[in-house]
Parts: sequence; C-alpha cells; structure tokens
Amino acid sequence: MFKRFLTPERRYARRMARIARFERPIGGPGSRLMAWANMLLIDHGVFRLAYLNRHRVGDGRIWRSAQPGPHQLARFRAEGIRTVISLRGGREHGSWPLQREACERHGLTLVEFVLRSREAPDPDTILAAKRFFAEIEYPAVMHCKAGADRAGLAAALYLILHEGRPVAEAARQLSARYGHFRFAKTGILDAFFARYLAEGEAKGLDFLTWVETVYDPEALKRDFRPGFWSDVVVDRLIRRE
Repeated sequence: MFKRFLTPERRYARRMARIARFERPIGGPGSRLMAWANMLLIDHGVFRLAYLNRHRVGDGRIWRSAQPGPHQLARFRAEGIRTVISLRGGREHGSWPLQREACERHGLTLVEFVLRSREAPDPDTILAAKRFFAEIEYPAVMHCKAGADRAGLAAALYLILHEGRPVAEAARQLSARYGHFRFAKTGILDAFFARYLAEGEAKGLDFLTWVETVYDPEALKRDFRPGFWSDVVVDRLIRRE
C-alpha cells in the first residue's frame, strides 16, 4: 500500500538498490540469509518448495517451470539438464544470486531471455527467439516466477519456431492448467496469438512473416481490455510479475 505514495523517481531508486544488492555475489552468512529470506518470503519461493509448476514441452528436450531454488537446480542437473533459461529479467530478487551460485556449482549454463507478461510481445524479441532456441544446449529448462505466463509464452514460441507446431496448438501452453489467467492483463499474450490466427494464418502468412510485416503491437495494446476482477486476482492477490 505504501508503494502507491512513492514518486516514480523514488520507486526507481528503490528498484535500482534492490538490483545492486542482489547482483553482488553472496558474501557471507548474513548475505545468504537475506537472499533466502527474500526468495522465500518476498519472491513467494515458499510456495514453490511444494509445487514448481514444472512440465515437459513438446519433444521433451525442454521443460517449463516456476523459479527454481538451489536444491531444485541440483535435481535438474542430476536429471541431465544442461541449460537454465531465466525469462524474468530485473535481477531484483534473492532468487537471482542463489540461482547463479547454484548453476555455477552444478555446472549448469545460466542464460537469460527476457519476456514480458503484461505487454504486447515485442517483434524483435519474437524474431530473436528462433535463433535463441537453435543455439542453446539441450536438455534445458526455462522459467519465470510462477511458470504460468512468460513460461507459457516461451513454450509456445519454442513449439512454433523450433518444432514447427501449429500456432493454435502451441498457444495452448497459455492455459489455466499452468496457472495462466487469460482475462487479466496477462491475457494480452492470448490475444497476440489470436490476432495471428485472424490476420496471418487466415491469409496464408506464416508466423514469422506476419510478425515482421503485419503485426502491430501498439494496435494490440489499444484493442486488448483485461477483466477487472481477473486483474485484481493476478496483480493484487497473488502478485504475479
């Protein structure tokens, strides 16, 4: 509640301070305790201890999940995972230095491919995804905070761009089964794929050609209207990113 009364400049300064804090390597017991407390309590990691929302995608060489903790990353490595993909960005949570440290310890390659869950997908990011999925080492796991929205978008893009699956099939990665709310602001991701089916596939355009030549993210943003109560649940109650 207090955050609402902060100026934009003050909110930005606080965010930069959090990023600076968690960009530093974990330096001692106090630093480690702070990172764990932030991961479990502020970043909602306590819920992910019980359920990681982890699911195999497509041909099985890649998984989607919520933000893993250090012990879960150790298990990934034991199962043969080679690459961990963070879709989150920001680096302003205790999960980040703990994840970075655990990946180094267990020989996992940690890479970032930042996606947004409440904005019209960026065309350049979509176009870059094809090369990204072609170049990483598999098996891999990709994660956001809850494994619902950005992980769903990334999984859909993987199926479309790397496996050549139909867009209508791939878009099912954005589903209530994974905790995705299509009537909240996160539903703009569903609207993105629906717009391709109407503007692109219906006219014989392949997905990437449509993204490059027809797709208008500003028009999608103007046209999309989230549901009020769904938005309250996602943003205020469960506090998704």
